[in-house]
Amino acid sequence: MSDTKDPSPRATCQPTGEARVLVQGLRDAVPYIREHEGHVFVIAFGGEALDDPPGFERLIRDIVLIADLGVKLVLVPGTRPQINRRLENAGFPERFHQGLRVTDPEMIQPLTEAVGAVQFDVISWLSARLSLASGSGLAQRVLTGNFVTARPMGVIDGVDLGHTGRVRRVDVEGVRDALGDGSIVVQTNLGFSPTGELFNLRSEDVAEGMAVALGADKLIFLTDPLDNLPTAMSLAEVEGLLDDTQVSLSTEFQLHLQSAVRACSKGVDRIHLVDRDVDGALLVELYTRDGCGTLITSEPYERIRQATLDDIGGILALIEPMEQAGVLVRRSREQLELETDRFVVIDRDGDIIACAALYPFPDDRSGELAALVVHPAYQGGGRARRLLAFMENRARSLGLKSIFLLSTQTMAFFRERGFADESLENLPAARQAFYNLKRNSRIFRKWL
Repeated sequence: MSDTKDPSPRATCQPTGEARVLVQGLRDAVPYIREHEGHVFVIAFGGEALDDPPGFERLIRDIVLIADLGVKLVLVPGTRPQINRRLENAGFPERFHQGLRVTDPEMIQPLTEAVGAVQFDVISWLSARLSLASGSGLAQRVLTGNFVTARPMGVIDGVDLGHTGRVRRVDVEGVRDALGDGSIVVQTNLGFSPTGELFNLRSEDVAEGMAVALGADKLIFLTDPLDNLPTAMSLAEVEGLLDDTQVSLSTEFQLHLQSAVRACSKGVDRIHLVDRDVDGALLVELYTRDGCGTLITSEPYERIRQATLDDIGGILALIEPMEQAGVLVRRSREQLELETDRFVVIDRDGDIIACAALYPFPDDRSGELAALVVHPAYQGGGRARRLLAFMENRARSLGLKSIFLLSTQTMAFFRERGFADESLENLPAARQAFYNLKRNSRIFRKWL
């Protein structure tokens, strides 16, 4: 008899519950992990974050995780509430001019004590979390230094702002050396002039200056976002929000928006506003397609554009489920490659989430609208309506007088947008020849 025995049948493993969520989460996150690896992110947060120790611990945990995933991080903690408390305890009244603190020489000591305490706390939190992450029990790579050279704000409208300053220069080489060694860089809101004078800077301005000088891929403000803020905003929309006197913005949030506008206009491609009080919000914003914050870009985050050959895979992913359900006529990849110039897509941060095609019949001065599809996750947001309007304008620019379509299930949508029933014999002869009697599609036309 053999000493070996037949192995027992292997149990089948079907992920359920939390395991299924984990699988989907990994699938969604891995492309972003690869995309962000090696990139520089500047993350700024107000001193208010440290006033909530449990929340700040969660935030630090997520920041360390992002560093572990290969992102090069520069952290800029704010100290406004801590400075206010120190100055109040020392008997100094608050003095502001045009939103800027007036910093008298005798205020330097309590101010530096407040900033130093915040710096110590941030490095302490980071060191503890990094030690846990490494498993070695050793504190790892948190660096701070005199990376920012400052200059005075000077006298504004007759008011001398004293030791309140602005960013003059960033030691880019020094910061990059630190990041290259795998360190997390912590930069406070204190800066020194070339002659050794100390200046109190806005942390928002420091974060903005660091991001611009380093050519950071992202500038992230952990803030208290306004309710119902859209997931993406253009520069013009942010400027409109700042100018809207009917909208009440906190001082912190207003400063973050102003810095976002300046940084974006100076070449930082993406600025994110993330609610610091929501557990995991930073990770969701960075490692999922839709995030949970607000993205500010100089270019539209979501736009309608002409399709290219690189979009074929995305278009196929949209239309194949509809083809399998019998809603759309099947198109092969080869056919799509030949007809790419007929398609437009909605591009959402590199993902194709909707498409439509227009096939002109110049002799009849009409065109066929086809394959108007919006990904199920993005339906209900007006994208089909936008695509339809875009294609109507394209038809007009081609000199067409009407557009028609064949539909088996979306008749109500098109009727509500001005399409009326049409008969087969009124279609262009070339299109009549390919009408599928078995599908028995309804025909609609709209005059432009």
